[in-house]
Amino acid sequence: MTGREITGRNAGPWRDGGPSCRRLDGDRWHFAHGPIDLIIDVDADDAVRKAAIDACWRDFQEVLPSLVAELPSLKQAAQRHPEVVGPVAGRMVSACAPFADERFITPMAAVAGAVADHLLGAFERPGVRRAFINNGGDIALLLTPGTQYRVGIWSQIERLARRAESDTRGALDALFSIGHASPVRGVATSGWRGRSQSLGIADSVTVLARSAAAADAAATLIANAVDCDAPGIVRVPAVQVKDDSDLGERLVTVEVPMLPAAAIADALASGRAAAERWRDRGLVCAAALFLQGRCEIVGPAEVAVATPVGDGSAGLGVAA
Repeated sequence: MTGREITGRNAGPWRDGGPSCRRLDGDRWHFAHGPIDLIIDVDADDAVRKAAIDACWRDFQEVLPSLVAELPSLKQAAQRHPEVVGPVAGRMVSACAPFADERFITPMAAVAGAVADHLLGAFERPGVRRAFINNGGDIALLLTPGTQYRVGIWSQIERLARRAESDTRGALDALFSIGHASPVRGVATSGWRGRSQSLGIADSVTVLARSAAAADAAATLIANAVDCDAPGIVRVPAVQVKDDSDLGERLVTVEVPMLPAAAIADALASGRAAAERWRDRGLVCAAALFLQGRCEIVGPAEVAVATPVGDGSAGLGVAA
């Protein structure tokens, strides 16, 4: 359940500015259109890279208008099996459907991951060794034999902003190595501090799954599950925070005080139970749950974890 900032009646930003594209240093590009903000990295020779980026740019320009056109359907509960037309909308519905038998969720919970998954298709061509699309922290990965990515998590966003490149390893709170043989092709993060609305109190929950859309949906629901009834937690109806929220009158978290150790343990245990249940169903490969300096890891033995510090939102980094 998420309150992503794609809107119908308030769609001015994408109408006014339109899509933009610029090349960053190295093999990276920045695409932006309204609330969609992508960092794209492509490992390929020049001619192949150019063709792939050109194809991705053509696809990208259609994404936001298509989503806005289908917003009424995408904001319905996934339990209702909303009918959609566009390819991104279809990915959103498919990603959320497996969770809908257990929890309320709308396809909007998977929007950022679904956009990344869809656009990554432009790079599925001979000559591309690997690629990723990072859509505001939700990441779709393309890997070929012999390649890998390392995904690092910083649980304190202020520390992430201050870090130097030389300090990257020392600042990590969790590190996932993802190779071609791994089933993981998507990474996503959710929590009450981020741009999404959350029913829970997790500072952040990062999920690895078979697609970015699936990771996005799962991270939303696991973050909702990290919760307890401690005094001082402030919740308000979602529509009071964002008037067109897909969560309607459901209460979302807007403030979490410093919690006693027992409350933190209870909240993380609740989130861990949800993550393990969906891992056992094959919907989640691994997850890292953060709350006020405490961390729970659900996943395979090859996940390397550093000691978590701080209580801020998670940041993500992708490296060779």
